[in-house]
Amino acid sequence: MKVATQVIEQLIWLIDNNGLQDGDRLPSERQLCQRLGVSRTSLREALQHMNSLGIVESRTGSGTYIKDRQKAHHDQPMGVLADKLADSLIVQTLTPLLDHDSRYRLDVQEARIVLEGGTAWYAAQRATPQDIEKIRFYYQQLSDSQAHGDTAQAATADANFHLAIAEASQNAVLLQMMKNVFHLLRHNVVLARRKIYTEHYDFDTLHAQHFAILKAIEQHDTEAARESVGTHIKFVIQQVTKIDEAMARQERISRLSALSL
Repeated sequence: MKVATQVIEQLIWLIDNNGLQDGDRLPSERQLCQRLGVSRTSLREALQHMNSLGIVESRTGSGTYIKDRQKAHHDQPMGVLADKLADSLIVQTLTPLLDHDSRYRLDVQEARIVLEGGTAWYAAQRATPQDIEKIRFYYQQLSDSQAHGDTAQAATADANFHLAIAEASQNAVLLQMMKNVFHLLRHNVVLARRKIYTEHYDFDTLHAQHFAILKAIEQHDTEAARESVGTHIKFVIQQVTKIDEAMARQERISRLSALSL
């Protein structure tokens, strides 16, 4: 993380110092490594992240070109770019773990209880009518998507619902923390919903839980908001854990049956 950020800073300096514009081609990897004094591995990692952030564009067989230099201009605080890079690295590092190891999914849910319980508490205290309208919008979008069986859209609306609550907290640090893990949160929600849908669980309980969170914030009941978030996330943990345990038992039975043949 630190090395990649330092290399990106050097590349941004090179772009600015040489007056390169959108559409200009960067020097070759060999030239960049020599000029910046970095390894090819570090350079490629930095370029990959700059590509994902829309600063540069890699063209196969042609090289790397500046796509939008304003996204990397020194007029922007370097911390903004570092935040985006951190978000990208979190997602890229943890997403494979979430896909294959239920313990990491549990860690995300436990982190949600701590983080979102706090944002809901402050949202109930500080939410403006506009904030509440936005939270209600995503709640309705979630309900509609759920009713139509659109799992992907429901997962996105679910994550947006919780992010809107973080925005309503009017706490810049809590909001930034939620934004940094937004894609991770959405990915985790997709996995949980996919698993629960597969097992044909009734979503009335989840619907009621989201409504309880919305209602507590509308009524500016801080404790009820925090408790409602905790109840909701703990319920998801319990349901997904039950499914994971049942699947693990079935896999053990299948392996034993195969050995006995």
